[in-house]
Amino acid sequence: MHRHFIIHKPFGYMSQFVENVKKKKFLGELFPFPSGTMAIGRLDEDSEGLLLLTTDGKVSELVRSKKIEKEYYVQLDGLITQEAVDKLINGVEISNRSEKYTTLPCKVFVLPQSPNFKPRVKKIRDDRHGPTCWVSITINEGKFRQVRKMTAAVGFPTLRLFRVRIGSIHLNDLEAGNVIEVNQLIVD
Repeated sequence: MHRHFIIHKPFGYMSQFVENVKKKKFLGELFPFPSGTMAIGRLDEDSEGLLLLTTDGKVSELVRSKKIEKEYYVQLDGLITQEAVDKLINGVEISNRSEKYTTLPCKVFVLPQSPNFKPRVKKIRDDRHGPTCWVSITINEGKFRQVRKMTAAVGFPTLRLFRVRIGSIHLNDLEAGNVIEVNQLIVD
């Protein structure tokens, strides 16, 4: 019998269980996950939000496939232009593990107001450094640090990144660090 989990990964945690680096925080500190639990995809240490975990490799493979959308709310350095939004939508060239890669077309729009996320433990910066904006970016792929590389490629570096949706599963009001065990992961 496989087990499945929905977690709100907090800032500063690694999306892994093997504690091979000193002074790092790992998912296993948040909940007594069973042996064989794997994160489906990853969020880097500085990223926050929705993360799915499972003991079922087939479910992991489905969720990581290009069939499933992943939506992120991204705080950018500066006020993004329509030209930059259009470039993101159509695909931009990034480097992926030292090779050039053009991202697939995706969905991007500027959020009309900042999301109501709790302030991050480690402050990003303050208003003296200029304006910021939030965008929604929905992709169907997941290259290493892809969203961060995409926004940098169009001149608007990522300051804060939250995954808010994977397929039909939404982060909603799940508090940072909380874990929900579910009978099955339905992500269509």
